[in-house]
Amino acid sequence: MEARLNLFGSTVAMKFGKYINSAGKVLTDSPLPMTTQELVKIRASQINGCAGCLDMHTKDAAHAGESSVRLNLVAAWREAKVFTEAERAALELAEQGTRLADAAGGVTDEAWANAAKHYDEEQLAALVSLIALINAYNRLNVIVQQPAGDYQPGQFG
Repeated sequence: MEARLNLFGSTVAMKFGKYINSAGKVLTDSPLPMTTQELVKIRASQINGCAGCLDMHTKDAAHAGESSVRLNLVAAWREAKVFTEAERAALELAEQGTRLADAAGGVTDEAWANAAKHYDEEQLAALVSLIALINAYNRLNVIVQQPAGDYQPGQFG
């Protein structure tokens, strides 16, 4: 399988990638826990069917020490006992923020209030930004049908 468009061979896509990756660096350096960041990226990527992002973020999380049990249960986080209450709040916000078209009201006040119980203003800003960013990455990869499976942890620096 080959991508419909070589994002790495396009001047426009490479310029866009430079800026979007800079936004990602801001979030990596934020006070939002890295474990939470990876779980959110994985959950949004599952919902959006982004194989490229799932390949990357599951491997990066495992490389950073995340357990296979937790990685395998992200899609069923509501029934899994392995996530903290803060992680659950982040995953709920990620789901609602990813499925905007499925809910006329967008993110519920309840989901927001629950996240706000666990994260301060800076962490919430990072969480909201991360949800928006991973959805953008997902859409890029899904639109061009970016193949997955050969990502190596840290491959993109």
